[in-house]
Formats: sequence, structure tokens, C-alpha cells
Amino acid sequence: MFQTTQPSEIPPLMRVSEFHRRPRSADMGADAGATQLAALNPSLMQDLLRFDTQQGPGDGLDLLEVLAAALRHNRALWLHLQLDYAVIPLTLLPASRQVDCPLSLPQLLKLRLSDLRVLRVEPARPPVPGGEPAVPQPMGPLVWELALRGARAALLPEIAGVAAYRVNPGADLASLDLGGTLANAVQRLRQQPTPLRELATWPGFDRDRATRLLNGLYLQAALIVSRSHPGAISGI
Repeated sequence: MFQTTQPSEIPPLMRVSEFHRRPRSADMGADAGATQLAALNPSLMQDLLRFDTQQGPGDGLDLLEVLAAALRHNRALWLHLQLDYAVIPLTLLPASRQVDCPLSLPQLLKLRLSDLRVLRVEPARPPVPGGEPAVPQPMGPLVWELALRGARAALLPEIAGVAAYRVNPGADLASLDLGGTLANAVQRLRQQPTPLRELATWPGFDRDRATRLLNGLYLQAALIVSRSHPGAISGI
């Protein structure tokens, strides 16, 4: 259970049972139900629906997919995430590449990221007048760890297919937890375009880890995708 796997300093969180009993409470909006795609920008809604159709019954959206859509469309979103019996509110602020959450960034990164599921997606709401000011935290490390440890093990659609991949030489990845074979792979990708199939054979890598690395680099705006490079081959 969520309560027994996390440090005691984590603030109290709403339980899923309470969340479902309060679909029309003031803090969630009168029209809130399940994922509120109809309230979103139409192009963002279509993007999320594309992911939603790929899930199994009852799976819901994966957080990495919602983050990717928010970044692509530069739309601030308010999410409610489920982990075991707890509900975690999370606001995505892609314009400043920050997140706002009752949990600190270290606490978020200690969660079982592969088990996070999105219960609700809504447009982000303005701060409550007179309320306690939010203290946003950097989005980069959360996106990176979700790519490496989250539920999604397939390439995001924007970088899938026939391609070779290279790290943007000017990309600043200093805030990320890069070491060992990950650091070596990033250094090699700075020097040469590489298809997924070849990357998966590098020391310390298999297809799953290579895919996750590429997703993480893409969401850091650090990946160059070449469709015409002679070495490009299908990632399928």
C-alpha cells in the first residue's frame, strides 16, 4: 500500500475512494468526472485520445504520455494521479518547465513511477486568491525518471519509425541523473547518429532501456531525429 512504502514526512493525501465520492466538490469543479478531455484544447484532446486508445480496459493514461502532450502543446494541466489508494494532485507548467505538487521533487522521484495512473486531466487553474503560494519545482528530473522508470516502454509516436538519433550537441543535461552506461551512451549519441536497433546492442543496454533513453532525451528537447540519415532503420 502507498502509506507503507513512503517516508513519514509525506503530507496527507486524498484516498481514491474519497476522490470518487467527491466528483462535484468545489475544488474539483462542477463538471468533473473521469478524465475531462472535453474541457481541453481540441488539438491537445485529440493527442491524449490517441494515447487513450492504446491502453487496455481500465488502464487509463500513463503520466509520461500526458507530460509529452502538455510539452508539445505548451498547455498547463492539472492532473490527479493514482498510486495504490492515494490521489496525488500535480500541475504541469510546460512554459516554465516546472511542476507544482504537494510532494517535493525528491518525494515524487521515490514513488513507484511505473504504477502511477492518471485519474483526471483538466486545464490548470489559477491560484486561489489569498491561498498559500505554490512553490514550483523543475520538470526536467521528473520527466527523465518517468521515461526511464515509468510504465511506457515504447517509443513516443513523434520519434518512432525509420530514424537515426543523435543528442543535440548544445543540450544541457546537467540537472539529470546521468552516470555509468547512460552517460556513455549520451556521449556516443552526441558524436554519431544511431538507430534504435544499434543502440540496443550497446553495453548495458537492451531494447527497453534504449527506448526509454530516447524518450527521455526527446522530452528534454535534447534529441535530433533524422529520417533521411543513411543509418536510419525502422525501430519496429
